[in-house]
Amino acid sequence: MEWTGARYADKPTVEVETFIDAPAAAVWGFVSDVALMPSMSPELQRVEWQDGATGPSVGATFVGYSKHEALGEWHTTSTVIEYEPERVFAWAVQDVEVPTAVWRFTLEPRDSGTTLRQWMQMGPARSGLSFAIDKMPDKEQKIVFVRMREFETNMAGTLAAIKERVESATATSSAGV
Repeated sequence: MEWTGARYADKPTVEVETFIDAPAAAVWGFVSDVALMPSMSPELQRVEWQDGATGPSVGATFVGYSKHEALGEWHTTSTVIEYEPERVFAWAVQDVEVPTAVWRFTLEPRDSGTTLRQWMQMGPARSGLSFAIDKMPDKEQKIVFVRMREFETNMAGTLAAIKERVESATATSSAGV
């Protein structure tokens, strides 16, 4: 990620992608199961579906419990805002209209496999990062940049874990094991 000088109000975004040697149907099961995400994320500790939901659908909500060395522990409620099986899964954090963040996975069939992208937008609503910015307003651009780099690194790790799991699962099933 290159220095952009973005401020929180700019709603900065980051996107990472990988190619997975498996069809979108095989990738989708890993992407759409938020209960798997804590095992692939250094921050997300656990996820619980709310209001009787057992999986994603537009309007379904889940609570994510997170932990970060510098930011402490917190939880947020997210609402699924896009859900197209084998194509897109997105959620808004806290308020759907004015979220603290928006996260999205997109799957694109390509050749013999799938291009998987993870994208996120910070803001526009205040988040835990806002408190750090309030304390050091002169360092806002650096604070935003550092956090966006963390997101980029963590997202790349999540996609690598999904890739490894999907390709291992498809290799095992195609070997007849």
